[in-house]
Amino acid sequence: MKVPKSITTYCPRCNTHTEHEVSLYKPGKRRKLAAGERHHERVDKHGYGGSKAPIQRQKVKTTKKQTLKLRCKKCGYILTRKGMRLKKIEVVER
Repeated sequence: MKVPKSITTYCPRCNTHTEHEVSLYKPGKRRKLAAGERHHERVDKHGYGGSKAPIQRQKVKTTKKQTLKLRCKKCGYILTRKGMRLKKIEVVER
């Protein structure tokens, strides 16, 4: 699916409809020293048995919901919008 590079939508900071720059949300690198990561390492290692959670053998869903990142061109406020399930999403110039 093709998504336009800029759309007009509501900005909560400006309190009006403004132009927003559209990009795809990419999650950052996970921190090894975060509390959850340390806990997972600790639980995984002690005692008998292997993984903390059961291993899922069959993957049910074939796609993930793509998240769009909208940046207001007026004030720079960034909001995210959960998209739909798509194999491929592409941001294009209109």
